[in-house]
Amino acid sequence: MATFQYWDGSTIELDILVEPRDDLIILPAGIDPHVHFRTPGMEYKEDWRTAAKATIAGGYTTVFDMPNTLPPTNTLDRLIDKKKIIDAQLAEVGIPLHYDLFFGADKHHLDQIPLIKDDVIGIKVFMGCSTGNLVIDDDESLHAIFEIAAKHQLLVAVHAEDEHILNANKKAALGPLNYADHSKIRSIEAAQVAVEKAISLTRLYGTRLYILHVSTAEEIQLIKQAKTENLPVFAETTPHHLFLNDQCYASLQGRAVVNPPLRPAHHTEILFEAINQGIIDTIGSDHAPHTLAEKGQAYGQCPSGMPGIETTFPLLFTALHQKLLTLAQIVSLTSHRAREIFSLPPNQDYVGIYLKKVKIVEKKFLRTKCAWSAFEGQKLTGWPGFTLLNNQLYRVEQ
Repeated sequence: MATFQYWDGSTIELDILVEPRDDLIILPAGIDPHVHFRTPGMEYKEDWRTAAKATIAGGYTTVFDMPNTLPPTNTLDRLIDKKKIIDAQLAEVGIPLHYDLFFGADKHHLDQIPLIKDDVIGIKVFMGCSTGNLVIDDDESLHAIFEIAAKHQLLVAVHAEDEHILNANKKAALGPLNYADHSKIRSIEAAQVAVEKAISLTRLYGTRLYILHVSTAEEIQLIKQAKTENLPVFAETTPHHLFLNDQCYASLQGRAVVNPPLRPAHHTEILFEAINQGIIDTIGSDHAPHTLAEKGQAYGQCPSGMPGIETTFPLLFTALHQKLLTLAQIVSLTSHRAREIFSLPPNQDYVGIYLKKVKIVEKKFLRTKCAWSAFEGQKLTGWPGFTLLNNQLYRVEQ
């Protein structure tokens, strides 16, 4: 047994072969409530073998995977098949991640929801098109989903961008378009209208609502009001919406294309304020890998999404050193609030962070199959040194 410093200032004894250091601090291992590990159907971008290695290297041991795969996870049979594939791939690499799956809302398969209610972490609703073809763009289906979810005590997680506004903006856009036009087409209004509609449905049915990748000041105001009303509304933001903005298109080009898009810089300031005010509950990496060849395509062919699970903790700890976040906020964002919102059982998983470790993000260190990061070249301070999962130590060799 060795004695280590725990994040709250206390000490913790762990039976692991790691020498305590002055800059080493132990935290609860991360819970990432929003990943796209691309299985089944898109394993050339990522699979659970490579994703598990990236997850452990990032300091996480629990993930919730999204349903927009090929085929989408929108029936009981597909859910069962997906779990079999995941379990086999995790067994291959000997990393028994804790995971749950979101079920994809599909207007043609709403009858499947009662069948899977005990086997998923929640229902994912795409209010606007993103990767894949799952989209709910009519009010009748939205009402049905929120009502069914409330009846079966299921949480609804929404990708809140209004499809009708997105389509209108596309039609109004004059070509040729470039990457920066992405933030205009997927406008702030589209996010605002969708969030307002989702909250109104929660107000009507009492459905627990988890708003994914919040990116704008306007969404924050709506969520703040919902929380004031004591509605069961929870908010997630992402590392890229906290640490990147719409000026990044110039350098990142297609790698900056994400849904919802990057916003003007003042929105990132509002997101940090919302964390301080307790309006934002969680950080989801929205780890959504594509190949560099795909991201290098012209706007319109370039898919949306970027990897992120390996750089989330270093980004947050760099913000800690910059006094933008506190240690308690990092722990809350990366584990405590997710455990409360999703009613997860306790575990004894930990991550050891070397607070003073300075490293430049380089693709040669990345475990994700796509092997790139939007933060490549940035110098970050505070990196995972090891992750403890089910009493098994996984060292992060940097």
